[in-house]
Amino acid sequence: MRSTIPPTLDDVAQAAGVSRSTASRAINGGLRVSPEAQAAVDDAVARLGYSPNRAARSLVTRRTDSIALVVPEPDGRILTDPFLSGTLRGVSDGLLGTELQLVLLLARPGEHPGQMARYLRSGHVDGVIVASHHRDDRLEPELGRGSLPVVFVGRPFSDEADLCYVDVDNVEGGRIATQRLIQAGRRHIATVTGPLDMTAAVDRAAGWRAALAEAGLPDDAVVEGDFTTIGGAAATERLLAEHPDTDAIFVASDLMAQGTLRVLAAHGKRVPDDVSVVGFDNLGIAEALRPRLTTVQNPVVEMVEAATGTLLDLLAGAPVPRARVLAPVLVEGASV
Repeated sequence: MRSTIPPTLDDVAQAAGVSRSTASRAINGGLRVSPEAQAAVDDAVARLGYSPNRAARSLVTRRTDSIALVVPEPDGRILTDPFLSGTLRGVSDGLLGTELQLVLLLARPGEHPGQMARYLRSGHVDGVIVASHHRDDRLEPELGRGSLPVVFVGRPFSDEADLCYVDVDNVEGGRIATQRLIQAGRRHIATVTGPLDMTAAVDRAAGWRAALAEAGLPDDAVVEGDFTTIGGAAATERLLAEHPDTDAIFVASDLMAQGTLRVLAAHGKRVPDDVSVVGFDNLGIAEALRPRLTTVQNPVVEMVEAATGTLLDLLAGAPVPRARVLAPVLVEGASV
């Protein structure tokens, strides 16, 4: 009858024909272990079904075998925002085939700026992926001055900390969205931005301005939203009150565009006959709207998988590029 007593490190060492210390080093990273000894230990681990004690291993390696996904947003947003749910999926997919555990950290009401960063720097995780960050959450300066491996999903505000990041070219995305409206013959093109304490919103608005400047059109019709449907609706109400001649709107997210379309309908404005609309994301909402929303593809899962791969390379000590920026693509609908 097979023993029910789990194999120990000594059992692995004996089966592999190596010392206990060599077996330990082979299991915990292979430092100063010959290829032959490593192969023998790997074979013994597989044959015996040995599972290392994580608590004991962490004392040797100073590793927790976990990484954090930090989303400095209220917890309700991750269930309703397709960007955030796509971010969680991308990290999970990127960790397939590894033994790393994922720790999800969300913002808490009233949390003091920098509190989350101090928690992360205190040794609870081996590395961090940050998504949907804001200027005032202080994650950039706090994490940038430490040795903890960090990768941002989205361009950081500051270049000084030399932080690694993966992003879509949001400036180009805003430009091609606005260019599509110009090509449709629109001349009073407004924008509903995202929150301007986020680089994605700043960059998309910059692309909108660049396209209008190139066409010699005014860029005064700007209202700030918050990347939510309710926020998009409220911003569109303000926009129509302040700029009633608006004949096109570039909305910086599809969630906000959903609110925009509702408000336009309530005001008796037909899309695209009276007002054309282009969104940003293409994460499932655009195709469900009527008319089907013309939007800009935001490759969230691909971005986050790339960010996860970059973090894994950092943890392995491999060289990584500071920035990886993916190209946006316009996805035609029926709203222009």
